[in-house]
Amino acid sequence: MRAQVGDRLHVQGRVVGQPETSAEVIEVHGEDGAPPYLVRYDDGHQVLVFPGSDGWIDHPKK
Repeated sequence: MRAQVGDRLHVQGRVVGQPETSAEVIEVHGEDGAPPYLVRYDDGHQVLVFPGSDGWIDHPKK
């Protein structure tokens, strides 16, 4: 998984019926775009994330 600042991290819901979550990548702490990522959710909450196999990166067109 590779990301850059401005990309969106999506994580699948963990139980049936739980929606996926999405957050903006605001810092990349790994080498060459690798995790961990500091992300900001739409409500302003920030957290350091080590995404698992249930996550993926969306690279918005610039």
